Amino acid sequence: MDKSIITQIHGIKPDDLILNFKELIRTEISEFKKLLKLKESEEYLTRKEVAKMLKIDLSSVHNWTKKGKLKSHGLGGRVYYKKSEIENAFVKLND
Repeated sequence: MDKSIITQIHGIKPDDLILNFKELIRTEISEFKKLLKLKESEEYLTRKEVAKMLKIDLSSVHNWTKKGKLKSHGLGGRVYYKKSEIENAFVKLND
């Protein structure tokens, strides 16, 4: 059967139907990407991992935490740091 006849039955031109499908696919892909981002879990680092990442001593990690430069999180007597918060703690210096 001729495709143009089928689409005319529904009152939609073939080109409009293609555009509608493309928009629907774009919307679905966009929603799927949002879901993937929501499901990405936050990476937590130990004090030792933070020290290694920043190339500093453990004592500096401790001091920066006490001063509020780094935000720590606790679980079961252990201390962790969110990787994203470590990366966001950096400030731009004037050139």
